[in-house]
Parts: sequence; C-alpha cells; structure tokens
Amino acid sequence: MNKGMYTKLAITNIKNNRQFYFPYLLTGIITVAMFYIMCALESNPGIQSMPGAKDLGLILRLGIGVIGIFAVIFLFYTNSFIIKRRKKELGIYNILGMEKRHIAKILSKEAFFTAIIAIGGGLVTGVLFHKLACMLLYRMIGFNGGITFSFSKKGVMITAILFAIVYLLTYIYDLFQVQLANPIELLQSGNKGEREPKTKAIMAVLGVLCLGTGYFIAITTKNPVKALTLFFVAVILVIIGTYLLFTAGSIALLKILRRNKGYYYQTKHFTSVSGMIYRMKQNAVGLANICILSTMVLVAVSTTVSLYVGVEDIMKERYPNEINIRAYYDTGAPSEDSIAPIVEKSVKESGRKIRHEEDYLELYFAAIKDQGQYSLDKEKVKTAGDRVSGFVVLTREDCKKKYNEEIPELAENEVALFTIKKTNMDTLVLENRSYHVKEIKQFQNTEDFETIADIMDEYYYVIVNDVQDMELLWQLQKEIYQENSSSISRQVRLDIDGDSEQKKECFENIKTALGPEQAKARILIDSRQSNLDEFYQIYGGFLFLGLFLGILFLMITVLIIFYKQISEGYDDKERFSIMEKVGMSNNEVKATIRSQVRTVFFLPILMAAVHVGMAFPMIKRLLSLFGLSNTALFAGCMAGTILVFALIYLLVFLKTSKTYYKIVGEQV
Repeated sequence: MNKGMYTKLAITNIKNNRQFYFPYLLTGIITVAMFYIMCALESNPGIQSMPGAKDLGLILRLGIGVIGIFAVIFLFYTNSFIIKRRKKELGIYNILGMEKRHIAKILSKEAFFTAIIAIGGGLVTGVLFHKLACMLLYRMIGFNGGITFSFSKKGVMITAILFAIVYLLTYIYDLFQVQLANPIELLQSGNKGEREPKTKAIMAVLGVLCLGTGYFIAITTKNPVKALTLFFVAVILVIIGTYLLFTAGSIALLKILRRNKGYYYQTKHFTSVSGMIYRMKQNAVGLANICILSTMVLVAVSTTVSLYVGVEDIMKERYPNEINIRAYYDTGAPSEDSIAPIVEKSVKESGRKIRHEEDYLELYFAAIKDQGQYSLDKEKVKTAGDRVSGFVVLTREDCKKKYNEEIPELAENEVALFTIKKTNMDTLVLENRSYHVKEIKQFQNTEDFETIADIMDEYYYVIVNDVQDMELLWQLQKEIYQENSSSISRQVRLDIDGDSEQKKECFENIKTALGPEQAKARILIDSRQSNLDEFYQIYGGFLFLGLFLGILFLMITVLIIFYKQISEGYDDKERFSIMEKVGMSNNEVKATIRSQVRTVFFLPILMAAVHVGMAFPMIKRLLSLFGLSNTALFAGCMAGTILVFALIYLLVFLKTSKTYYKIVGEQV
C-alpha cells in the first residue's frame, strides 16, 4: 500500500465520521485559541506597562495553568469517545486484510491532520481575536490605554508545543487500543452490552458520607481564614461523593424503583428504568462529569461577577471614608495633635471642603481567654487561631466623637465595654490587672463586625477615662509583647467634596504635606478613590478569568452531553426497534425515550444546583476575605448565574435531543 493511499483513507475516514470529528475539531480550535489568547495577554506590552500589572499578570498565569490542565483532560476524554465508536470500522479494515501496522499508519495520518487543523486553526483564531479579548479586558479593568495589535511568538511556541504533545499522546492511546484488541473484539465492540451492575451499598454509603462531610464543612466553617484552607478539602470530598453517588447511588435508586411494583410496571417506567440500570455503569461517569463541570461554571462565574459588581461595596468596607490616615506612635500617646491641622490645611489649599471628619486615638491588642481571664501570652496568642480575643481601647471623649455615645466619667480601674455579642461581664481581667465594668453596650449594627466575629472568638471596645489610662494598657501589652507590641495610633478619617480627579489631587497634596511628620510617627495614608482603579484591575482580571473559564467549562460540558447523546442514540436504536416489533406502540416508545432522556439529562444540573446552594455559606465567607460582605449582592449574582446557565443548558438539551432522536430513527 503506497503512502498516498494512507493519506486518502485518513481524509475519507475523517469525512465519513464528521459527525464525531467536527465537534472535536471545533472545540479543539477554540481551546487552542483560548490558551494562546491567555499566553498573549500575559506577555502583552500594554498590559505589562499598566498600573497593577503584577497582580493582573498573576491572574492571567493562573488562567494559563487552569486552561492547560483542563485542555489535556478534555481532549483525552473526547478522543477516547471517538476511538470507541470507530473500533468496529477499524476491525473491518483488519478483517479485509490490513495489518495493524497499516491501521497504525492511517491513525497517524488522522492524528496529524486533526492536530494541524486544531492547532493551526486555533492559533489563527487566537491571533485574530487577541485584540478583541484585550479590548474586553481593558474595559473590565477600566484601563484607557491604547490597544495595539501584538503577536506573541512565545505564546505561539508554548501553545504549539503543548497541544502537539497532547495530540501525540492521544495518538499513542489510540494505537494501544487497536494493538491490544483482536479483530473480533474490534468488530463486536459496538455490540458489547453491559451486564446488570451489582448494588454497591458500601460505595453508595461512602458517597453519602463524602458529600455530607463536604456539605458540613461548607456550612459550619465560620472563620474565613479556615474556610480558605478547608475549601479545597470540601471540594475534593464533594467531587468524590458525586462520582460515588452517580456510580453506586444511582444504581441503588433505580433498583429501589424497580422493586416498587406500582411504579415499575408502567410502560414508560418499565423500559426506561430497566434500560438505565444496565447502562448506568457507563452513564454514571459522564453524568458526574457534567454535574461537576456545571458546578465549576456556576461557582467561577458567580463569584467573579460578585467581586466585580461589588467593587464599590468592597471599597467602602475597606476604606470607610474617602481618605484614611493612621499615624502609629511607638513611644505612647502624642502630646499634641499635629496630623489633623496639616490635613485640614492641605484640603483647604486644594480647593476642597470637608464633608465629614473623624479624629481619635486608638489602641488595639490581642489576648486569649483563659479561665475567665484574658492572658497576653504571646506564644498562646500566636497559636490560638480563632480563639483570640481582640481589644480596641478608646477614651470617653473619642467614643463620643466616633459613636456619638455618652459614657459617664469612670473611676480608677473602671471601664465601659462595647460588644458585638451579648455579655454580662462585670470584671475585665487583663493579665494581672482587673477593671470593674461599669457599663456594657451592644453594637446596634452587628453586620459591620460580621467578618471580625467570624475570625475572632470575642471582640471588645474598651472605653477608658482618658489618654493616661490608655497609656497604662499600652505599657502593659508592650512589656509582654515587646517587639510584637501594638502602638497607639491616631486615626484621621474624612470625606471631601469634588469629582474623582479632584479627590485624587487632594489626596496627593495631603501625602506631600504629611511627609515631614514621618520622622515622628509611622504614617499610613489611603484614599478610596486612588485605590479604586487598582481594585478594578484586580477584580476585572478575576471577572475576565472567571468568564474565560466559564466558557471553557461550558464548552466541555456541552461536548460531553453531545457525545453522550450520540452514544446513547446508537445504543438505543436497535433496542427501541425490537420493542416496537414485540408490540410497543410508537407513542409508548416516544414516552419512554422522553422519560429516559429527561431523567438522565436534568439530574446533573439539579445536583449542581444543590452543590452550589450548600457551598454558598463557605464561598460567602471566602469573599469576605476580599472585602465583599454584601450577602444580598452575592445571592443575586449566584441566582442570576444559575438562571442563565439553566437556560443555556435547556437549549443544549433541546439541540442534542434532536440529534439523539434522529439517530434512533423512526421510533420517534
């Protein structure tokens, strides 16, 4: 057989199997294009020169890694489906006289053409759409720089090498599949049925336990820092539980339905339940994959949309006022206020007016509760985690200014407490010092302290009589904590009038004016407006990545559904034909098919919705680490994402069902 014949056969095979190859090639092209676009954006000169490029570059590199990993898994999965459907065809070649080395050459040509089309087409598509993706990213991060066409040689090289290796590995896998099977096995592969699977009770119970444990972690973990470390544990448990439940739990459920005589011995239920029992072993993995990928789409898109939409809320949470100044004094309380007059003068010289101003002294330190007392043991505090208690010390005068709360004069060793949680403490013991608690007030709006309450066991505002009393507590914690001790800080917070640029200009003037004061104190100054651009860049980058990954996961989900429908169509065609021949009416066959398709198709999306609902509390706490504590906003974004995804899923169902019905033929 000459070389030209191998090429012709390979091209003919791809054409004849276009129903399988076209979606495979199309998704391969899109995946390659997405990977190249991420690589090109990461090395784009315009993006590298913008403010916050370091954070954005990290986000884009994360996207490159995730897309690369899922591309490998995805292409192997779809390739394994195609080679499975083509085994009978390859078996015929073998029976007709072709040796396996000849078949290997045909497969090598097919793999070569597939790789060239996917990689070449993907790179061309990626280069063409790179500028559009760049424009979208610029829009999301609020960057107004010019967009120039750029071609990433490095991106082309990395993309070509990665996907060439992937397609080479898929070819090697196909080769093994053919080499290890004899011609008869290849011919009968399409007719090989499934034995009735055994009810694996232990596996089903393990699935329930894994899923239940994952849900329990997600619901009960209150501390956002702990949630960050336990999130991946919960995710792994839910993934394992999903696979086990779909594999063993679904079979157990179907057998329970079969034992229910009133339900089972109805025509549409009888055929659909019995058919699904025999094929659930191969169905289960596909259904679990669809469920997990659907969950990934919902989580990735809803969280990144929430962060982007909630940037204004995040900024208000992180920066309560337009300009926030903190001056830390390592030698105790300052003898006079030199910060506020400088700030007020700078604001006036900038042509702005102060709409609201706060100016107060504050001392913060941590302790650990031990038998009703609070210890300042630094080693215990370091290892206590969320059992730490936080104390913020204010004077009566500053409490009046900050919270508009009048505290009566306090005697020596007497304090008042402001608390988040209700308490009836009558004596506050800090290390070796006791204070009589004269008055306890609970904060009216505890939502402002929700994140703190999750991180810390207890959190108190301790109101003392004057600055001298504050200094006594500062000395106490300084003697114990030494180099790790806290400083008394002056907090100056103000809101000013003006537009965005005027506020930024005023902020820069204040920074310049406070320069000489750096010799007296460590001064930290932040502006909500000046940091807004940086936050839009970070969260805009997250949104871009979330949408990109959402599209990738959705594409993989759609392709798995499509191939699953084709596979089941070919498996069911003969079965439903036999059913009609033995007496089932066409309407009964139609009802059976619809019942089976709907049950199998909508089970993963319902399970995904349950996963997302159970993950809601944990994801909400994780978002609080980013500064987003607006639960209603996150709930709205998640509900909107689920609704949009459900509509897309329904459209995919309607489209792929037509393919299924077309294959099954006259029965529908």
